[in-house]
Amino acid sequence: MTDVGDPAGTLRRSLRAWLAAELTPEVVAAGTGAPDEERLDVLRAWNRRLADAGWAAPAWPTAFGGRDAGIEEQVAYLEEMSGAGAPGPVNVIGVSNIAPAIMTYGTAEQQERFLRPMLRGDEIWSQGMSEPDAGSDLASLRTAAVADGDSFVVNGQKTWNSLGSLADWCQLYVRTDPDAPRHAGISCLLVDLRSPGVEVRPLRTMTGEHLFSELFFTDVRVPASAVLGSLHQGWQVAMTTLSFERAGVARLHLGLSRKLADLLAEPGAAEALADPRMRQRVAQVYAEIACMRWSVDRSFAALRQGRPSGVGGSLTKLAWGRADQELATLALDLLGMAGTLGGWATNLAASRQASIAGGTTEINLTIVAEQGLGLPREPRAR
Repeated sequence: MTDVGDPAGTLRRSLRAWLAAELTPEVVAAGTGAPDEERLDVLRAWNRRLADAGWAAPAWPTAFGGRDAGIEEQVAYLEEMSGAGAPGPVNVIGVSNIAPAIMTYGTAEQQERFLRPMLRGDEIWSQGMSEPDAGSDLASLRTAAVADGDSFVVNGQKTWNSLGSLADWCQLYVRTDPDAPRHAGISCLLVDLRSPGVEVRPLRTMTGEHLFSELFFTDVRVPASAVLGSLHQGWQVAMTTLSFERAGVARLHLGLSRKLADLLAEPGAAEALADPRMRQRVAQVYAEIACMRWSVDRSFAALRQGRPSGVGGSLTKLAWGRADQELATLALDLLGMAGTLGGWATNLAASRQASIAGGTTEINLTIVAEQGLGLPREPRAR
């Protein structure tokens, strides 16, 4: 019997029971690092079990394999998954970012072809946005697609392509009208990365992982049917605010809370906390994570009332970047030499990207200033 008055509670209890029966230590261990070749088979098998049980993307419509979960239900899902240490789908970017665009702008054929394999992790997706001279400024992209009969011929380069070395497909943003203004003339293509002329060069980060890649396109032929949305309207696809994963920002503070709890459970942490200065730093990080949670809750309250969340996402991203880096240095000081080994050493190096990933600090500060505080717009090159 379900409680129709508490859908989030019903979902929470159902998921908790399912995880207790299905989640194994092997899966938890595989989810603690990047989905590299070594972990990929385990994570893909887990992904299929999630999808078959309806737990891979609860926010998706039921027609596409989700549960039509509302905001409270999505938060309950994320809290239960985080609390159990359960990995989500392999296609983090695909499920959260690319799929909503395909659901919104894709043809029936594109939705039928791509969504189910994406949901199950059978095909891994990446995004082709950033270029060497067009990082945070997507409108400056130069990768070109020239129409040739019933195909486009693509030439150019993308960089910082997440999971590029594992990806089968790429949501690629290209310039299809070089004479149009910067924000116009961009199109979105769904590109098979196994196509002739595609070269993938993994980028090794300072943690030793291949989280990103460079993609090179040399006379790559892409069928015209691969355009997502209308031709020359790729900016609209990229900037769409339609998303079935609005509660996804809750992952940020949930991840930090778990990391802080793991740190305080480390051998030697209790002894170090005898120092009042260490206790003060722990309290500071804890307070920053709590403020993130309250900020996210406030954004959700606005969405429930039909109001836009404004710059809440940018504020949360700024707070996450700062807290993640503070937590990394806290671990080093709290654990001493033990903080320079194993996972905490990797975390210290990885934390430096927190102010870049998901929008640089500078970009998010500009969004808050212009859209939140109403300050004059920053001068832009024409």
